[in-house]
Amino acid sequence: MRRPSPTRPAAPPSDDDLAVALIAAQHGDQHGFATLWRALHPAVLRYLRVVIPDHAEDTASETWLHAIRDLDRFDGNLPAFRGWLFRIARNRALDEHRRRRPATAVDADRVAPDTANAYLEEQDTAWALRIIATLPIDQAEAVTLRIVAGLDVSTTADILGKRPGAVRIATMRGLRRLAKDPQVNARTLPDTAEGV
Repeated sequence: MRRPSPTRPAAPPSDDDLAVALIAAQHGDQHGFATLWRALHPAVLRYLRVVIPDHAEDTASETWLHAIRDLDRFDGNLPAFRGWLFRIARNRALDEHRRRRPATAVDADRVAPDTANAYLEEQDTAWALRIIATLPIDQAEAVTLRIVAGLDVSTTADILGKRPGAVRIATMRGLRRLAKDPQVNARTLPDTAEGV
């Protein structure tokens, strides 16, 4: 008897699909909001795991609650929505910092038990976020928002309350610092077999 082949996860929605979902969500459509959440939540959570590792999940939940509450008042396109969402996440993280003194370790034990590849990818992501979290906070935020979340310089500058040039410099310094990190170099250098 032939076993059914495992289903592959659906491709992430395109920006056009997300723009349609945004408009639908603004008009109260739950499916539209769910589409936005599925597409953007992983990046929000990665960002929060860098800036507030011990409370990232709770802070992400607060971020989405705030977003759904105020979505009908949001006025802008998809890139503006991404910036707005990350600004909310940053503000919630700052509030959480004021309430608590977070630890600096990322919870690397939370992985989806789907496949070995998913596990390894999650471990690599958790490792990368732990390394980014060792940067000074301005560099860690700039690198996470620009590189991990994929936001542009202008949006990142707006979220962080900095000038675009300061964001570029913080990102560059953070990436240079990461490039010199021995743990990064140990993982990126090709393994050399003995006797070869």
